[in-house]
Amino acid sequence: MSKTQELISYEPATGTELWRAPHGDVDETVDRARRAWPAWAAQPLAKRIELVRRFANEVRKDQEEFATLIARETGKPLWEARTEVEAVIGKVEISVRAYADRTGQRKLDSALQGTAALRHKPHGVMAVLGPYNFPAHLPNGHIIPALIAGNAIILKPSEKTPAVGEKLISLFQRAGIPSAIVQILIGGPDEGKALVAHDGVDGVLFTGSAQVGIAINRKLATDPGKIVALEMGGNNPIVLWDTPKIEDAAALIIQSAFTTAGQRCTAGRRLIVKSSMYDEAVEAVKKLADRIIVGAPFDEPQPFMGPVIDNSTADQLVESFVYLMSNGGKAISHMKRPDDDLPFLRPAIIDTTAMSERPDVELFGPLLQVIRMDDFDEAIAEANATRFGLSASLIGGSPQQYSRFWANIRAGIVNWNRPTNGASSAAPFGGVGYSGNHRPAAYYAADYCAYPVTSTEMEQPRASVGVGFRGS
Repeated sequence: MSKTQELISYEPATGTELWRAPHGDVDETVDRARRAWPAWAAQPLAKRIELVRRFANEVRKDQEEFATLIARETGKPLWEARTEVEAVIGKVEISVRAYADRTGQRKLDSALQGTAALRHKPHGVMAVLGPYNFPAHLPNGHIIPALIAGNAIILKPSEKTPAVGEKLISLFQRAGIPSAIVQILIGGPDEGKALVAHDGVDGVLFTGSAQVGIAINRKLATDPGKIVALEMGGNNPIVLWDTPKIEDAAALIIQSAFTTAGQRCTAGRRLIVKSSMYDEAVEAVKKLADRIIVGAPFDEPQPFMGPVIDNSTADQLVESFVYLMSNGGKAISHMKRPDDDLPFLRPAIIDTTAMSERPDVELFGPLLQVIRMDDFDEAIAEANATRFGLSASLIGGSPQQYSRFWANIRAGIVNWNRPTNGASSAAPFGGVGYSGNHRPAAYYAADYCAYPVTSTEMEQPRASVGVGFRGS
């Protein structure tokens, strides 16, 4: 791969160039990590924890500068970028606790007055492939637990948000973590593919689309020794059932569907609503959606949501909305694009009840489909009519109905009277089907950052064999 090729990042809200840098060299980056890793893995756990805590302090020093960069490169409002930086800082102590809880040392029972133990070892060199929607928080959710466990890290950020990735890695290095242990690889899909397949990489930690995640899984299917953790998308359902609190329900639906301009893997994509509530509920949701301020990151008053990541994404979302309308969908709020040269979109709501085949795809943006149902069990079946299985919420309903919903819905995150998004970092985060490969992140990230090693041990050899031998 040519080092002269450059990657350029543009601000979604303005279209102006933000950052540029040459593509990295995959072989050089991996080789550097491989040579440095043994010394890092041999460091005491306490030393590695001390260094990631220093990283948290370095982030605090640059907190506002970092949030400003995230806002500029993603287009998200400054208030939301600030919450992302807070999450980066908070991940450190959560990961320290998770490592002790999930992968700490254990004493086991042993025969002959010996000792037996369970300990954990790092995998080695881990490739982290980050997304553009949370370009600091989500890669960091892999990096921190992997470093604590003793791995070396190569971050390949999304080609749409490389500047945030570069800033994140610089803060690790500024904290005193060796530059060969936590590196960035700048590049596009070709560099990502080469990194995933590289013989010197021991694990791949991916957050992004199902399409790319499945391609990674397929590529590594013949390499069972390489740990692979996939956190992919969702076609997440909200079931709205019997509740008198229509305004509160509408607010939860808006938060689920349109926070981060709908660019969250946990965003509510499908609203399945009881027919008898339909008119009142949809009117309340539309009324609130019409009040959403869409604007640039630093606008005053602060917008609820900014643009989507780029013009290509905006074009695809508009095309998807037109497709739904052309195949039986009925527009409730049209997807409007005020400026064809910039990727700002108004939140769109469309009734797809009459569609004979609703496409089971993740429409990654501010587009909510509404489906009306008469029966609660049919509503659960409709919610499960997806290959994805990340997040699902029941709004309203009785405790008995929530129990049925929880028991029968197929998702890794199941909520009641709460949004589909906003999951806790102190809990596991992941889904089933096209949403993940049963390696949840967040608190359970410790599980895929180290492997268990069992040992039985005695200071001197001691054995006796009493069966199957002739007398001496």
